[in-house]
Amino acid sequence: MKIAMCASEVVPFAKTGGLADVAGSLPLALEELGQEVIVIMPLYREVRECGVEIRKVKEGIWSSNLGKNVKVYFIENDRYFDREGLYGERMGDYPDNIKRFAFYSAGIIKLLKEIDFKPDVMHLHDWQASLVPVYMNAFYSKDAFYKKIKTVLTIHNAGYQGIFSREEFPELGLDESYFNIDGLEFYGQVNLLKGGIKYCDIINTVSKTYSQEIQTPAFSFGLDGVIRDSRDKLTGILNGLDYAIWNPKTDKYIARNFDLDSIGDKAADKEALQRVCNLPVSKDIPLLGIVSRLAQQKGFNLLAEGIDKICGMGVQLVILGMGDYRYHTIMEQAAKRWPRNISLNPRFDNPLAHKIYAGSDIFLMPSHYEPCGLGQMISLKYATIPLVFKTGGLADTVNKDNGFVFDKYSSAELIKTLEKALAAYKDKFKWAGLMKNAMKSNFSWESSARQYLELYEKAIAA
Repeated sequence: MKIAMCASEVVPFAKTGGLADVAGSLPLALEELGQEVIVIMPLYREVRECGVEIRKVKEGIWSSNLGKNVKVYFIENDRYFDREGLYGERMGDYPDNIKRFAFYSAGIIKLLKEIDFKPDVMHLHDWQASLVPVYMNAFYSKDAFYKKIKTVLTIHNAGYQGIFSREEFPELGLDESYFNIDGLEFYGQVNLLKGGIKYCDIINTVSKTYSQEIQTPAFSFGLDGVIRDSRDKLTGILNGLDYAIWNPKTDKYIARNFDLDSIGDKAADKEALQRVCNLPVSKDIPLLGIVSRLAQQKGFNLLAEGIDKICGMGVQLVILGMGDYRYHTIMEQAAKRWPRNISLNPRFDNPLAHKIYAGSDIFLMPSHYEPCGLGQMISLKYATIPLVFKTGGLADTVNKDNGFVFDKYSSAELIKTLEKALAAYKDKFKWAGLMKNAMKSNFSWESSARQYLELYEKAIAA
């Protein structure tokens, strides 16, 4: 089967979140299953600076490689993509994002013919690529090259829909007939994700629980009716984890490698993390790790409310990530109040992320909603016990045998559950059992990739 994977960010070329990890790992898993896969993404400044060799194919198209033989194609437009950020900068999104990703989506379709790659399926990710099935319907339905190509749209997070003003609709180059209740119109605005849902052949989300949640008002951000109308073509497949990258036995970024048989060596990684983060070195102080966007969705409103109480419990907290200015400010102020307890690292730092997963005792993920989540899967592999809110993929992967879960979304419940975790931490026998159960958890991409192949076959047969 020929598959074109279309995502606005892909590891190792450019990343802001878990989408990049999925778009970089799933093609490799599909390749291992004997499929022919290409990847298509924008040529950001970050791609040019990522350290991986890229080559010019022709005017406006560059390429590189992943795995054994996965070709990655980059769509060039310096006016749109040669910028510091992928979607925006610290103070907000780029105002011309509708133009940027309309260009990207149109470019995907044109590129296929230019490189003579006719996929059976185009696998599209999130709102940035959601115009592809719309454009296929509007401009290419009678073109023999494209006629049998099917589209699968993965919704990684329904909170990000690509919503723009009505006045910007002409930027899409579509006939006005596409701006209606059965098209891209959404409460008087333009909604690119809605367009993708309406015009693609198959929709999926990144966990079974989330595929149910987004059919409700609480998790759909207004799209629940649209998604329920499309439920016959909706499914959920849990993201996998690339254990070639996330494996404490082989991880090149951590102080000491370990596995299930040498789990005690994890103590050396804790000490190394404390040192690199300028925290007091002690094996007895519980060390909490967070690798996340600083955003309300990720539970930072709960952390902001309870941060002083949490630090007063005698723990250390290492935070890595960028996000909303509000939470940057709150956490910066907290770090000044609690310099011996908090290490705040507001940046993208892959080596430090590995160190946090390996060196922490507890991994905090109190997300209000989490479609899948990779952080908890990674922490489990590194015997760092996750503490999560019961939602989405967190509910599908963490339970009382390998972590701690709270099901009422409040700062008080977060703190109450942390108290339980800290009590268990003091019981070395109980904690050792949790660590072993965590490391035995398996979320490899092979199982997920096989489910995607079944989904592609369903799209082709539709």
